Amino acid sequence: MAGTTTTTAHLSPHGAARKVTCTTRWQALAAGVVALAMLGASLAAAASSGSAAATGLQPTSGVHGEVHLAIWSVNSDGPDFLAILSGAIGDYGSAQTVLPDGKVDPEHTSQMELGLRHGTVRLYIGGIVSKFRAQTAHEPIYPATCSDYFSVTANVPLVAGSGTGAYRGIHGDFSSTLSGYEDQKTPPCTGGFLAQIVLLTGSGTVLS
Repeated sequence: MAGTTTTTAHLSPHGAARKVTCTTRWQALAAGVVALAMLGASLAAAASSGSAAATGLQPTSGVHGEVHLAIWSVNSDGPDFLAILSGAIGDYGSAQTVLPDGKVDPEHTSQMELGLRHGTVRLYIGGIVSKFRAQTAHEPIYPATCSDYFSVTANVPLVAGSGTGAYRGIHGDFSSTLSGYEDQKTPPCTGGFLAQIVLLTGSGTVLS
């Protein structure tokens, strides 16, 4: 989760490495990227059109219970993501990293706003992203194949007072994992990525 230049949160200078020879692994990752991209396109289209009744989703009236979330981006270091929540909340939509004043934050330093079908809510991601940055400073993690795997865990709280619509008054937090999967250009592991997935998952009890 970083900006779009090498001075931002995610990308950092890469060391020299041998040419990638793991064709099978690359093909498997490429297939996963395509599948996630197709899922993302479907979710984005559904979130922007159609009704709650048509999808079987109903607005939440008072949230109380365990919620599971998945937020991801494919082949992008930008601020835009997609999100799915299940459990005490069954909803989906877009997500974007923002500053406390609501302006877009391409550096992923503070909050993430979830624009769901039945309302919006923000997560504080500053803590978990700081841990993620510390790992990306050592990339490439696997210089022999110019590839990376990053994974950190931290508590990700809901931003107090950020809920709107069905999520007004919501509070709680998520025990979360932020992971990154990446194959870089070769040689010598510089010049950006060939394929990348950034994935934030978590579970927690929320109330409203």
